[in-house]
Amino acid sequence: MTSANSQNRGRAQSRSVPTPPTGWVVASYATYLEAQRAVDHLADHDFPVEKVTIVGVDLMQVERVMGRLSWGRVLLSGLMTGVWFGLFIGLMLGIFATEILGPVLFGIIGGGIFGMIGAAISYAATRGQRDFASTSQLVANRYDILCEPDGAEKVRDELYRLGMRPA
Repeated sequence: MTSANSQNRGRAQSRSVPTPPTGWVVASYATYLEAQRAVDHLADHDFPVEKVTIVGVDLMQVERVMGRLSWGRVLLSGLMTGVWFGLFIGLMLGIFATEILGPVLFGIIGGGIFGMIGAAISYAATRGQRDFASTSQLVANRYDILCEPDGAEKVRDELYRLGMRPA
């Protein structure tokens, strides 16, 4: 009974602490969607997908520039963000008020003003060092599907049979 408890404790701990994946590489794909589709096919054909792991290999951070920032764009963006937040707060306050219009208008106007002020302070703090808007994402060069050794051959054969050959 003690060994069963320690095994369960070890499994729970391994889920919370970052650890390298285990298993054999059964397939590699160029995109995450291809790897996801392969695992979905395995699930549809009653394979024990809990033994499968998708691993992104050769990770890189990609920052895509969306456009140039100007004071006008920054203030407009701050205004819109503040208006949405103010609308939400106004509606929440309006639930408890006898009239909903007053709190909603107050929330929209106050949110817009504070949104613009916050955006202006944030943009001014960069001092022209970052005059562009961008989005970042983590991307892998390839996506490997790993499987525990006891099911690796069966999974590899099924992926091949289903036409899910590696890219």
